[in-house]
Amino acid sequence: MELTAALRALSILKTSCKVEIVTDSEYLKRGITEWLPNWKKRNWQRKAGALANIDLWQSLDAILPKHSITWKWVKGHAGHKYNQRVDELARNAIPR
Repeated sequence: MELTAALRALSILKTSCKVEIVTDSEYLKRGITEWLPNWKKRNWQRKAGALANIDLWQSLDAILPKHSITWKWVKGHAGHKYNQRVDELARNAIPR
C-alpha cells in the first residue's frame, strides 16, 4: 500500500514539484533511496531473485525524474502528527 500511495500522490501532480514524502515504511524509503539503482542494473532483480511489486517500482521509477523529491522516514505509531492522521484515515476507509 505504501508504494501505491506514493505513486498516486506523485501521479496527481500536474507540474514538476518539490515534494517531501514522509513514510513509516523503510521498504519504500530504502527501496527508492538505496536499492533501486542496483535493481535496475540487475534488470529489475534482487540479489536473491525476483523483485516483488516490480510494476509499482517501475512506475515509481518512471515518475521520479519529474519531481525533486525528499524521502523522510518516521517511526510508525510513535506520535508523529501526520503519520497518526494517515493511519486514522486508512482505518476509517477500511469499512468502505
